[in-house]
Amino acid sequence: MTYLLALDQGTSSSRSIVFDEHGHVIAQAQQELPQIYPRPGWVEHDPMVIWQTQLATARECLALAALKGIKASDIKALGITNQRETTVVWSRTTGQPIHPAIVWQDRRAEATCAELRERGKAALIQSKTGLLIDAYFSGTKLKWLLDNVPGARAQAERGELAFGTIDSWLMWQLTGGGLHATDVTNASRTMLFNVHTNAWDDELLGLLGIDASLMPQVLPSSAHYGTVRPELLGHPMVIGGVAGDQQSALFGQACFKAGMAKNTYGTGCFLLMHTGGQFQTSHNGLLTTSAAQTSAQTAFAMEGSVFVGGAVVQWLRDGLNAIKGSAEVQSLAQSVPDSGGVIMVPAFTGLGAPYWKPDARGTITGLTRGTTVAHIARAALESIAYQSAALLQAMSRDAVSNGAAPVAELRVDGGACVNDLLMQFQADLLGIPVVRPAVVETTALGAAYLAGLSSGVYTSIDELSAMWRAERTFRPTLGADRAAALMDRWEHAVRQTVLD
Repeated sequence: MTYLLALDQGTSSSRSIVFDEHGHVIAQAQQELPQIYPRPGWVEHDPMVIWQTQLATARECLALAALKGIKASDIKALGITNQRETTVVWSRTTGQPIHPAIVWQDRRAEATCAELRERGKAALIQSKTGLLIDAYFSGTKLKWLLDNVPGARAQAERGELAFGTIDSWLMWQLTGGGLHATDVTNASRTMLFNVHTNAWDDELLGLLGIDASLMPQVLPSSAHYGTVRPELLGHPMVIGGVAGDQQSALFGQACFKAGMAKNTYGTGCFLLMHTGGQFQTSHNGLLTTSAAQTSAQTAFAMEGSVFVGGAVVQWLRDGLNAIKGSAEVQSLAQSVPDSGGVIMVPAFTGLGAPYWKPDARGTITGLTRGTTVAHIARAALESIAYQSAALLQAMSRDAVSNGAAPVAELRVDGGACVNDLLMQFQADLLGIPVVRPAVVETTALGAAYLAGLSSGVYTSIDELSAMWRAERTFRPTLGADRAAALMDRWEHAVRQTVLD
């Protein structure tokens, strides 16, 4: 039996999983990652803590695998998947970060984005990168660091600094500074990468005043990146696959063909539809992004991002003290037959696709004297499905306008997909089957598959498609008219989140 190790560095935790060649989980370990909120709208991580927790979980995972007779030398290759857009800059000499990592949720670069919009650069950026101008992406975060960390810009001009998203940061550490690289999926989230040519774009770098010497080498998602220092994990493992978490999940869900879609229910929700080799520009507020690539040939996906998905359950727990643990939310929500007319729009950090309203703030509407905490809990859960349904409807409109069929089935993964109430409501709103796979760790699985392809464990994506299995299919039970009425109520609530 051959084994693969996946490092899954996420927003709220660092995880490591050993898979066998059939995609079964053999061992796993996880550590929470502290969140830093220095001021409203700012979110940071300590890059050294990211590295330390990721290394610790990898070692723990390998120790658990060893109890089953699996040695470090039995690991054929290692794959990395990571929270995207989170930005780190470090010294090439010392390997030390010059500032805390600026997390994807952070909004401090909005002023730069507003300036770019005012200068009329939106069409240029979208045509080259597939992205809309937003503080979500790494490029403006990098500009903020260069402008605000004393001496950073001068150091960058002397070639003394390295920029990277979390995959690059981990690879630098794993190889002892021997590798400064990223993959096409992470590069495509920077607003600095031309997705048509798969190269950093000089015009975009110039637009933000970023020196090209900062940038990592870009490789396909499945490739021989380098080798882990043997003293770190007990064996010189090959790094064979890298992908941003959402593209990795698309790959782990075996969504390899145009029209196949998945939704990941994590801290946020991320809906991606593969579009094959065709770059499609959305007319409905979605992004075009690079899909995981197994060769130099380009591959694309349409994407919509919900900023607050499963995080709304954490808010119920930590903000309202409505529940003691996240697992309680389903039973509390099921204690009432419906939300009692309550609609929650959890725009805690603005609204992402397809609305793109950075100034929106959370609302709860439809409250009556009979409203209970159970109704609010149900509305909170339903808000995840409403936001995802708005994304899929926009995606289907784009597909039809490009001569393709609307999405016929949605594959789901992420922590909240185990919530049956949520998944059933999602199917009801969409009017299509929602399919939960047998292995819900699809983000880590995608990284393992990419590493397995480059190292010869798998011969083709067809082999991976044949391995995919469904655990449960949720079929719609609501009529189309009722589902449309519910979505109309949701859109009305969304309009109330932005004050004129």
